[in-house]
Amino acid sequence: MFARVWIPDPEEVWKSAELLKDYKPGDKVLLLHLEEGKDLEYRLDPKTKELPHLRNPDILVGENDLTALSYLHEPAVLHNLRVRFIDSKLIYTYCGIVLVAINPYEQLPIYGEDIINAYSGQNMGDMDPHIFAVAEEAYKQMARDERNQSIIVSGESGAGKTVSAKYAMRYFATVSGSASEANVEEKVLASNPIMESIGNAKTTRNDNSSRFGKYIEIGFDKRYRIIGANMRTYLLEKSRVVFQAEEERNYHIFYQLCASAKLPEFKMLRLGNADDFNYTQQGGSPVIEGVDDAKEMAHTRQACTLLGISESHQMGIFRILAGILHLGNVGFTSRDADSCTIPPKHEPLCIFCDLMGVDYEEMCHWLCHRKLATATETYIKPISKLQATNARDALAKHIYAKLFNWIVDNVNQALHSAVKQHSFIGVLDIYGFETFEINSFEQFCINYANEKLQQQFNMHVFKLEQEEYMKEQIPWTLIDFYDNQPCINLIESKLGILDLLDEECKMPKGTDDTWAQKLYNTHLNKCTLFEKPRLSNKAFIIQHFADKVEYQCEGFLEKNKDTVFEEQIKVLKSSKFKMLPELFQDDEKAISPTSATSSGRTPLTRIPAKPIKGRPGQMAKEHKKTVGHQFRNSLHLLMETLNATTPHYVRCIKPNDFKFPFTFDEKRAVQQLRACGVLETIRISAAGFPSRWTYQEFFSRYRVLMKQKDVLSDRKQTCKNVLEKLILDKDKYQFGKTKIFFRAGQVAYLEKLRADKLRAACIRIQKTIRGWLLRKKYLRMRKAAITVQRYVRGYQARCYAKFLRRTKAATIIQKYWRMFVVCRRYKIRRAATIVLQSYLRGFLARNRYRKILREHKAVIIQKRVRGWLARTHYKRSMHAIIYLQCCFRRMMAKRELKKLKIEARSVERYKKLHIGMENKIMQLQRKVDEQNKDYKCLVEKLTNLEGIYNSETEKLRSDLERLQLSEEEAKVATGRVLSLQEEIAKLRKDLEQTRSEKKCIEERADQYKQETEQLVSNLKEENTLLKQEKEALNHRIVEQAKEMTETMEKKLVEETKQLELDLNDERLRYQNLLNEFSRLEERYDDLKEEMTLMVHVPKPGHKRTDSTHSSNESEYTFSSEIAEMEDIPSRTEEPSEKKVPLDMSLFLKLQKRVTELEQEKQVMQDELDRKEEQVLRSGALCPFQQSFPYEKSAPEVTAPGAPAYRVLMEQLTSVSEELDVRKEEVLILRSQLVSQKEAIHPKNTMTDSTILLEDVQKMKDKGEIAQAYIGLKETNRSSALDYRELNEDGELWLVYEGLKQANRLLESQLQSQKRSHENEAEALRGEIQSLKEENNRQQQLLAQNLQLPPEARIEASLQHEITRLTNENLDLMEQLEKQDKTVRKLKKQLKVFAKKIGELEVGQMENISPGQIIDEPIRPVNIPRKEKDFQGMLEYKKEDEQKLVKNLILELKPRGVAVNLIPGLPAYILFMCVRHADYLNDDQKVRSLLTSTINSIKKVLKKRGDDFETVSFWLSNTCRFLHCLKQYSGEEGFMKHNTSRQNEHCLTNFDLAEYRQVLSDLAIQIYQQLVRVLENILQPMIVSGMLEHETIQGVSGVKPTGLRKRTSSIADEGTYTLDSILRQLNSFHSVMCQHGMDPELIKQVVKQMFYIVGAITLNNLLLRKDMCSWSKGMQIRYNVSQLEEWLRDKNLMNSGAKETLEPLIQAAQLLQVKKKTDDDAEAICSMCNALTTAQIVKVLNLYTPVNEFEERVSVSFIRTIQMRLRDRKDSPQLLMDAKHIFPVTFPFNPSSLALETIQIPASLGLGFISRV
Repeated sequence: MFARVWIPDPEEVWKSAELLKDYKPGDKVLLLHLEEGKDLEYRLDPKTKELPHLRNPDILVGENDLTALSYLHEPAVLHNLRVRFIDSKLIYTYCGIVLVAINPYEQLPIYGEDIINAYSGQNMGDMDPHIFAVAEEAYKQMARDERNQSIIVSGESGAGKTVSAKYAMRYFATVSGSASEANVEEKVLASNPIMESIGNAKTTRNDNSSRFGKYIEIGFDKRYRIIGANMRTYLLEKSRVVFQAEEERNYHIFYQLCASAKLPEFKMLRLGNADDFNYTQQGGSPVIEGVDDAKEMAHTRQACTLLGISESHQMGIFRILAGILHLGNVGFTSRDADSCTIPPKHEPLCIFCDLMGVDYEEMCHWLCHRKLATATETYIKPISKLQATNARDALAKHIYAKLFNWIVDNVNQALHSAVKQHSFIGVLDIYGFETFEINSFEQFCINYANEKLQQQFNMHVFKLEQEEYMKEQIPWTLIDFYDNQPCINLIESKLGILDLLDEECKMPKGTDDTWAQKLYNTHLNKCTLFEKPRLSNKAFIIQHFADKVEYQCEGFLEKNKDTVFEEQIKVLKSSKFKMLPELFQDDEKAISPTSATSSGRTPLTRIPAKPIKGRPGQMAKEHKKTVGHQFRNSLHLLMETLNATTPHYVRCIKPNDFKFPFTFDEKRAVQQLRACGVLETIRISAAGFPSRWTYQEFFSRYRVLMKQKDVLSDRKQTCKNVLEKLILDKDKYQFGKTKIFFRAGQVAYLEKLRADKLRAACIRIQKTIRGWLLRKKYLRMRKAAITVQRYVRGYQARCYAKFLRRTKAATIIQKYWRMFVVCRRYKIRRAATIVLQSYLRGFLARNRYRKILREHKAVIIQKRVRGWLARTHYKRSMHAIIYLQCCFRRMMAKRELKKLKIEARSVERYKKLHIGMENKIMQLQRKVDEQNKDYKCLVEKLTNLEGIYNSETEKLRSDLERLQLSEEEAKVATGRVLSLQEEIAKLRKDLEQTRSEKKCIEERADQYKQETEQLVSNLKEENTLLKQEKEALNHRIVEQAKEMTETMEKKLVEETKQLELDLNDERLRYQNLLNEFSRLEERYDDLKEEMTLMVHVPKPGHKRTDSTHSSNESEYTFSSEIAEMEDIPSRTEEPSEKKVPLDMSLFLKLQKRVTELEQEKQVMQDELDRKEEQVLRSGALCPFQQSFPYEKSAPEVTAPGAPAYRVLMEQLTSVSEELDVRKEEVLILRSQLVSQKEAIHPKNTMTDSTILLEDVQKMKDKGEIAQAYIGLKETNRSSALDYRELNEDGELWLVYEGLKQANRLLESQLQSQKRSHENEAEALRGEIQSLKEENNRQQQLLAQNLQLPPEARIEASLQHEITRLTNENLDLMEQLEKQDKTVRKLKKQLKVFAKKIGELEVGQMENISPGQIIDEPIRPVNIPRKEKDFQGMLEYKKEDEQKLVKNLILELKPRGVAVNLIPGLPAYILFMCVRHADYLNDDQKVRSLLTSTINSIKKVLKKRGDDFETVSFWLSNTCRFLHCLKQYSGEEGFMKHNTSRQNEHCLTNFDLAEYRQVLSDLAIQIYQQLVRVLENILQPMIVSGMLEHETIQGVSGVKPTGLRKRTSSIADEGTYTLDSILRQLNSFHSVMCQHGMDPELIKQVVKQMFYIVGAITLNNLLLRKDMCSWSKGMQIRYNVSQLEEWLRDKNLMNSGAKETLEPLIQAAQLLQVKKKTDDDAEAICSMCNALTTAQIVKVLNLYTPVNEFEERVSVSFIRTIQMRLRDRKDSPQLLMDAKHIFPVTFPFNPSSLALETIQIPASLGLGFISRV
């Protein structure tokens, strides 16, 4: 294998090739083989004869630090950056002390708060390169060395400087926090959007390019918390205000204003679209893709508000900016060549003047004229249109620069802190080296600044190298490095370029050409770095450290002068707009270096705090400072600041000019690497000893090159002996104190030796293993062959014997078979012949029958046909005859018609009309003829018959009409006859057709019958098949039922799991709320203590406190505790919104539930109020005495609303009121009595109030109490008169004060009752409103149902009714359960109050009226009850409570208790005390003891909260106390595990369920504190023990590390191993077991510990490229197996701890599995189900071979993995949440210990407690 080299290439800059032939000295040509497969003859340079650069081994490619490369040169650096950027998607790389950041042009998930937490506190070389690592290093060095730090971020436009600086500041703001509550870190971050809006713009290279440089100093106090910041700016590019190139924009703020022009507050600015203004439309690209300028404007205004810039000042800023836009639209009209005018009432200028508050005429005049002042006179001269336009633009730039300065000053004021600054970290975001086709004054200043920064950088690198050499005591040899001091001298020295430029600016007629000639005369041919272009006399060339740059002289003088007409400035100073003159106040003072270039950038520094005093002439002189001079001063100030700090360098690289994501252009990258000094760093490192190893690292890596005899106990001597043998040239390495230094290339040589040795060892191992495998295979094959032979031969013999037997049997079978076949064949043939004969004879008979039948049918057909023909002929003949008759008759009729027509004209027409009718008409005619014949004989009768004739005539007329109608009907009937004849013919045809069809149907019927029979048979067959299918279907249904059952069970299991997850989520939310509440509570206590310390100053005199305060406080402690616990979720909900997402469904349910509870409460309160009113009306003096007997007679309480329930509520109300009133009276009178007694006669009175109370309690009867009271009054009398004493003993005054207090109390009760009534009315109104809404809804539902059909209506109504009734039933059941519970609780309280009232009444004197009882301040005496012999109780006095809490909780040492006493003893003691208070029915004592216990536990945990034993001890005891309260509560669910004796010990009087909730919440808080404590203990061990330490020695080799591993941040801490972790786990487990912690709780703690171990280990693995290798995966799996073994030893495998390590296990497996083919990808996707897609891809990208035998993961394989996992729905977050705490539960764990057997040891100091 030949060496690989790098050769220059015009396209790829450097191309890789492999030597085909060894090089020999004197060779002029190298034979190379390129990677694309071509051969090449590479000719060496005959002058230099330099050989190509050698390529590093593949194992060193992709390193985090470029200085870890063996061969340090340009192609190696470029290739390493490209591999990391393209293949591994890593944008950060170290290069010695420099962080190289390549802009990915894509949002990457590597800047979240989880990443910040991962880098916080880590050493710089331990994690992958990141801007956060640089920020952490600066922060750590500031705290350790107490030296100010600087982070210098440089690069060309679009390289990502601003973003890098922003992330660095975000890191400081996150890890340090602010020293006050003013959120300074938020203000520091809020300055970014403001500065970006006014100082950033879109360019062709970058959409958000910073057009100025800035240096932000972030100040810290002594505790290294942010207290403020200060900003300095440099070189604002003012020319962008008036001119933008193609595809560029002006500053963002202008476009944000235009986008927000429609806002009401911006109407006065009269803005419009950005295209309407000259200053914003020149670039032709007013919109940036993906950026909403209106939203950005809102962010800018929000940031201004956060920084304290008022709304008025903000509007002032926007007015000035809008004025600049309108000023750009001012146009000029040429009057002649030397003058111009502005059109009258020019709208843009009018708007500008209105916004600026200046006079229109004055501004219009001075825009077109200028003032020239000579020694004697002043002239006003008009200017040309071009000059006026330039003057207008200069004014706009000047205004913008002044506004920029003003905003920077205000931001600095907002970030300034009154607290003294202890140290600071500066972040310098400055432009990189620039070279364009046309370079002017701006590029000259930028490159001058970069020359200064590069010089500082070179000196710092050189200094670090020298320090390292001296620290390791290596002989220091001078390293030759590039010193750019000559170039800096050329620019800034005397008679340098800037000096000549300032001198030319002072000349009256100085021009750019004369200045260029001076440059040529001064420096040409005298300075090697200065050159003159061949084809130009107006340009010059400077050889900068990065490249040669040609500058055009045109415009240098004008930009350096920064000319603005003074008259225009005066007009602006006279503005009525107050803010505008403020901008130009600096013009009246000495100008600081914050002025701006006319067309370039503004160099800015901090404005001096005090104004500079001096003469007016001096002011004018200072005012004439040029821009170059100011910039040089500000740059010197910056360099002084940087030199006084420790610098950290970030070099931003732009990978391509097209903003394509993860696209690497080698040409552009090399240009920037040369310009930013990275290659110079490499060159300085390569000049000395670039590769540096500690002795242990060298020994671990190259142990394979040593023989056993070479290994000594002294690692240093061992390494020396080996190196002397391996490298003969001693100049190639040096031995330091702790490290070995190698020249360039030596590590590659050692790697080659190591690889050769490993390769030889591998070959030897392969040879031996292959031989062993083949021998083993041969023996196995030989044995198998013998066995196969034996079995085959036996098989063949058996087969031959079987063949013989079969042959004989076959012969016999053949004989009989052949006989059988012949017989069967004969029978078949005979039967076939008979069948053929029968079929043939039948066939002939059927044919003969068919012939006869056919002939018979033919005869019939002939007969029918012949008859039909005869009938047809007859019909045809008859038709013809009838036709002839008709024709003849028609002819005769026509003739007759003619005659009739002639006769019609005669008189007889009418009569003859009727002749020719049918029979009756003929008869009439005949009668007429007969009458004519008899006329003569009948003449005589004529007169008689004349009347008859007339009547007959009328009759005939009617008959005639009737006959006419009959004629018509006859015609119709004739037609009908014809139609009927036709129908008959048709029917005959149909009949014949029917007959034929009948025959066909009969035939078909026969056929159908046959088919039916066939079908029946088929159906029977199908029926049998269907039965079979039915059986199969039944079987299938059964199987499906089973499957469905299994599916349902699976779904049920899944739903159960989901419900468990939801429950855990809810529990987690609640516990997070508790955690936040406890944090806020601690913060509140701290603030209260601080306030006490700050405010508490002793004052003279005595401050009187209300005597009822303490009593009231103790009286209502219990209820306040309950209320407090009920309010915990609502109080803690707000601060925890950021941490816990709000579940809206749960929120709505809870809200509904709260509403229901409030309504129920209101109903009960209303009922109580009504009863109270009834009692008051009835005039009852003692409601309790009236209602109490009833309570005895009817103890059983039914549902709410029943009489017993009402009576019970009456009793509760009356008893409560009576008790409250009496307690208040007693307390008031007692306090007044004690105070008067002490004031009047302090010596003779009792000083201890408890003695008085004890004496009163010892008095047996009322007489003794009365006597004591009279005696007390006698002793309290004093001879001294007091104005309060209305009588001799002051009794009336006491009564008066008591009555006053009672009146106040009654007044407050009246007010509270009034408020309750108002609340009740409001609730009723709400209820009425809800009923109205329900009514409307029901009406709408009814209307909808009426529109439905009847069936659907009925169904809908039924469904609605069922739903309503179901809901009502559920609500009623819930209410019933609640009210039953409430009744039980009230009954208990009622009994308590009844006993107390009875004791109070019995203790009073019989002869004293109720009014006298109020007057006498005597505390009621409790009548001692007869004590029973209860076991398992502890009695103590009330005044000993504090001593009990102090000895048992506050001063108890957990270690002694855990070792010497039974576990949970404090919990048992406290519970036994509670039992005794419960037995005494003393609610105040119970309440006080429980409250003191909880508060004391909190105090202990606050004081010693970082001690694991203390927290574990009190977690165990709190849980035991909680379990005791449950076990002895009297509830059936908790009593089933008790013995009968334990059940007798249950609490009898009090229900402490509320306090159980309080203790449960306290236990949750203690558990979370325990988790935090063990996390703090484990965290330093995890990374070292799980990742870094080699548990299996020799498995993982150490690769070359580079400079970053030698960072000064590495502290000499003890190295932790896996054994350290296991020992710590053992310690935790033993402590918890000793303290008697519940086993289930121990499992949860162990699960949480293992989660922390797995999460921190995986997070570090994902952020460390050096840990992602095959050997490290093996190491991790071994470590995990050791942890699993620990779980088995402790019987904790079922705790769920192993499952929390699953992501880490899968990550380790991912490092070890094969990663080549698609099958491998499929296996990885199925295996890594606990890892997210981002984590899998990150591990594959980070995978790094440690040895040459391993292969890198190809990019195509990673793409395949991403394609396969694209549908997986998982979190995009890369790191696991190491701070996550699983929700904790406290399963009930009853104790079998009998309380009566517990003995109290004397060591606890509890002698004042007695067992009962």
